[in-house]
Amino acid sequence: MHDLGAGRGPFWLDDWLRANATDVVAWRRRIHAHPELSRHEFATTEMVMSLLRSVGLKPWMLPSGTGVVCDIGSGDRCVALRADMDALPLTEATGLPYASKTEGAAHMCGHDAHTAILLGAARALAGAPELPGRVRLIFQPAEEVMPGGALDMIAAGAMEGVERIYGLHCDPRLEVGKVGLRVGALTSAADLIELRLTSPGGHTSRPHLTADLVHALGTVITSLPAVLSRRVDPRSGTVLVWGAVHAGQAANAVPQDGVLRGTLRTADHEVWTMLEPLVAASVESLLAPTGVGFSLDYRRGVPPVVSDPESHALMRAGVEAALGETAVAGTEQSSGGEDFGWYLEHVQGAFARLGVWSGEGPMADIHRPTFTLDERSLLCGVRTLVHTALATLA
Repeated sequence: MHDLGAGRGPFWLDDWLRANATDVVAWRRRIHAHPELSRHEFATTEMVMSLLRSVGLKPWMLPSGTGVVCDIGSGDRCVALRADMDALPLTEATGLPYASKTEGAAHMCGHDAHTAILLGAARALAGAPELPGRVRLIFQPAEEVMPGGALDMIAAGAMEGVERIYGLHCDPRLEVGKVGLRVGALTSAADLIELRLTSPGGHTSRPHLTADLVHALGTVITSLPAVLSRRVDPRSGTVLVWGAVHAGQAANAVPQDGVLRGTLRTADHEVWTMLEPLVAASVESLLAPTGVGFSLDYRRGVPPVVSDPESHALMRAGVEAALGETAVAGTEQSSGGEDFGWYLEHVQGAFARLGVWSGEGPMADIHRPTFTLDERSLLCGVRTLVHTALATLA
């Protein structure tokens, strides 16, 4: 396994990676072959606990049985490093010898790599001669669902005493050896909307004697996004997209119930805080003339991930120390959600995109059954997390 950061130090990290690079790859492949869905990461949690205990660390498990927290070092100052552990409900189609052995579950978002990287960083840091403070390891369950596992970790006390937090996510659009950084918002807030409508029903020949539920659904489908586009600053990147609509069976019968589901995303944290009441008021106004009854279930998903300037600078310094100045790459804000944002509601921090594309062939995107990564990125990730922690505690 070629280490793209070999010789950049510190000596104990170089030595550890030289001796254990194949272990990091093996951990990732083991997790990859045995994926576990959100809040069912029991075997992965036990594996993490065992590997941390084997080098003298004292991890503790969340009461749910999934999720691990562990401190390395001593002192008042504490920086946190986070990895997510859950798989997606997909069937893998990579044909790899270590492909998923679990029907309907696969690591197609790189969380197996994230976990192996943090394990590598943990065991390397555990062997350091001395650390300038504490490094807290957060192995988080359930990133792929809402509400996500970050809230579980926070509720369990994982952020107590932490001054900054950092994380990485695989990015198949970046070549291995590159790390994408950005000041400000990196991801978007993502909320779920479910609107249920009710009507007395009736014959389509007499819509004036009932409440036309399908027409009301159509009104919300077309008009609510338009209303939001006029009530929200267009620079915020706010977008409502419907993903499911269901009502009725017969062509000549006005249905009695229907449901509409979608996602509402925004890149602006301030806008995110005002969206729920705005959506509720807008839906009520749009449906009032129709006579249709409704219930709105608005589920706040995740806040945007916003890297503050100081944390960004520290992580940039970590990347440059780990892999060189040319490793730093710019990256665009995405409209996807990431529950790392919940940690940043409590402390400052930064999040980066780790290049995993080999540089040859197609870029296999995440959340697809064919997603793969260049395993050299695992060592790049270990180096980046270790150096970022050291830069922050220096």
